[in-house]
Amino acid sequence: MGCVDRIPRLIDDPVSIDRAVFALKNSNGIVEEATEEELMDATALADSTGMFICPHSGVALTALMKLRNSGVIGPTDKTVVVSTAHGLKFTHSKIEYHSKEIKHIACRFANLPLQVKPDFGSVMDVLNNYLKSKS
Repeated sequence: MGCVDRIPRLIDDPVSIDRAVFALKNSNGIVEEATEEELMDATALADSTGMFICPHSGVALTALMKLRNSGVIGPTDKTVVVSTAHGLKFTHSKIEYHSKEIKHIACRFANLPLQVKPDFGSVMDVLNNYLKSKS
């Protein structure tokens, strides 16, 4: 039994599992897994660059980072991670992560939300204070 035959079916019965297994077998592909914590951390890291990705893309990004850290993907290898959806579809989980409200997840890259009065001056004050603290 090869590793492709042992793919855990965590998402009940994914529609495209047969195509995925076919592609893996015919491309000498690799399967990597991602925990909930790993994918949420990877998503937060990507978001910090302005990408604002979905959790599904966080799984792919986690796999990329794990394969790079283990040496399977070399430092000069070219890789592509497909972002499958925009993060706006998952704002609730992002708010929970950055508020550190997800149980059993450390939320290592949380960017704690700030409450700001809904007026231009208050927003500018917060931004100016932040920028001054970084200089």
